Amino acid sequence: MQDPFKGFNDDDNNNNGNGPQGLPLPPNYATVVNPETGNLRIAKVGFSWTMFLFHPFPTIFRADWYNLLCIVGVELALQMLFNMFVPGDQRVAATGSVELGIALLWGAIYNMMYYKHLFNLGFVPADDRSRDLLTRAHYWKPKSTD
Repeated sequence: MQDPFKGFNDDDNNNNGNGPQGLPLPPNYATVVNPETGNLRIAKVGFSWTMFLFHPFPTIFRADWYNLLCIVGVELALQMLFNMFVPGDQRVAATGSVELGIALLWGAIYNMMYYKHLFNLGFVPADDRSRDLLTRAHYWKPKSTD
């Protein structure tokens, strides 16, 4: 199969790695695997536009129930604080700003939350390219071998 990402941060050495069934991965996607179960997950590293635009649906599509409950809990707490401390006549004007702030928050940190939860479940980077990408993004800290 022809690599659609040729010339996009690729150096003819297949630096983008191979996904399932040999399909090429975009340069900002990492693959993690659970060595005990063989379960494989592929996700983007960096800002999550889907979470920014459609929160909390990406958590549902990824079956990421832990982060869904965390996100719903934080959003409920923020909405309660907003309703308690912002007077009623100013609430309508400030609602858009608060929603934009919440969307930016989830867009900025959701992919990191997803990977960190996977690492807590026993997942590890599947290949060197994914390990390097996750390390550079500060999602993965290599375990020191003493």
